[in-house]
Amino acid sequence: MDLHRLAAVDLAAKIKSREVSSLEATEAAIVRLKATHQKCNSVVSFDEDEALEAAKAADKAIADGTETGPLHGVPLAHKDMFDRVGKTASWGGNIHAESPAKRDGTLIERFKAAGSHQIAALHLTEFAYGPIGHNYVLGHARNPWNPAHVSGGSSSGTAMSIATGAIAGGMGSDTAGSLRLPASACGIMSMKPTWSRVTRAGAMPLAASLDQVGPMARDARDLAVMLKLMAGFDARDPASSKRAVPDYPAFVGRPVKGMKIGIDEDLIGQADKSVQERLLQALHLLEDAGCERVDVRIDNWATLDHLAQLVQLSEAAAAHSPFLRHQADKYGPQVQARVEYGHYVPAHDYLVAMRARGMMLQKILDEVYTHCDVVMLPNFAGPIPTIEELDVGGGPQLLAALTKVMRYSRPLNYLKLPALTLPYPAISGSLPNGFQLMGRPFSEGRLLSIASAYQERRPVELAPL
Repeated sequence: MDLHRLAAVDLAAKIKSREVSSLEATEAAIVRLKATHQKCNSVVSFDEDEALEAAKAADKAIADGTETGPLHGVPLAHKDMFDRVGKTASWGGNIHAESPAKRDGTLIERFKAAGSHQIAALHLTEFAYGPIGHNYVLGHARNPWNPAHVSGGSSSGTAMSIATGAIAGGMGSDTAGSLRLPASACGIMSMKPTWSRVTRAGAMPLAASLDQVGPMARDARDLAVMLKLMAGFDARDPASSKRAVPDYPAFVGRPVKGMKIGIDEDLIGQADKSVQERLLQALHLLEDAGCERVDVRIDNWATLDHLAQLVQLSEAAAAHSPFLRHQADKYGPQVQARVEYGHYVPAHDYLVAMRARGMMLQKILDEVYTHCDVVMLPNFAGPIPTIEELDVGGGPQLLAALTKVMRYSRPLNYLKLPALTLPYPAISGSLPNGFQLMGRPFSEGRLLSIASAYQERRPVELAPL
């Protein structure tokens, strides 16, 4: 049985029926994750012994008839930014919490309650502050399809490990594209939820009013199951939404006929020609599923990106001020440069950006979403770059290089909108890349319906090991 090809929900079903044991699945996942790490630098630390004991306990629970949830016995792994009892998350850098966590982060608690267990803590860009996977502390992440190229960041390890089949799914975070960019570069799916839909209690903060945690997977059903686990109010995160959580798995498989896909030709036209061609191919698949193309116009995208930068730079600088003041020598050059730059953003500019946020969201709802259900955009503006191309340290070319990478991703966090990432149709000899569908607030269910319809026409492929 090719366990590495199974969706998490299918693996859980086979474990429950005793067609395969959790121990067998966990041992196979650890072997494959070690091979992924050797090729891609995907892991910060393994939890092998604990995972194997958890797998044995899961098998015993099956035998006793006391299995716990939809992911019972399934081995998973997550970005190393979540509190776990007795462990100190690396945050991808040399600076981290001073002592081990005394309580699991809320999302770690929820995944455990669903029956899954964690086999490793996965690579991330230093402090989750970078879109390409470069990390001068842990070493750079490498693309599983071609290790000379970037994996995308900052949720690099999760994306790489899913792409190779080491795990079926896992958590990442997104402050300016950190779920969407690695999902695109590695050829998998991700869901950036509406801001506040998912708690961030026990997750490393970067820019509080932009940060969002979300699931990554190869299968729309897994995205739906994980999002249902993750969503919902949490008293530990007062900013989390009290809206009722829909039955997200019920949206998978729903017809998408008549759903309107908004296309801004001018905005998409700013991408490389090859990206425009691939996005058009993906649009044809969505039209084949029953979606309809409509033309829309977003006339202030550059302004939205500028406002997003003002917020991100300011909030990240504030979060890192205590560390930077006394431990600047522990930072890698790219993150240090960006954190320092944030100290030069005037408070007036930050406050203007924050006050403008609601008005900018209402503008796009009135002018764009009255015509369409979702907006289709690239993630990367060009082909997936090489590691060497973007290995510019903290020099003056850094911000220009990163701005080009995040041209299409950062404004969504400013607007707090949800976004689904899907891979373009495969092209022989070319690296994967992907696009995003930007939805209305709290429209994750609709996005999952599109994900499942698209997956029927373009399944996620496994990267070679």
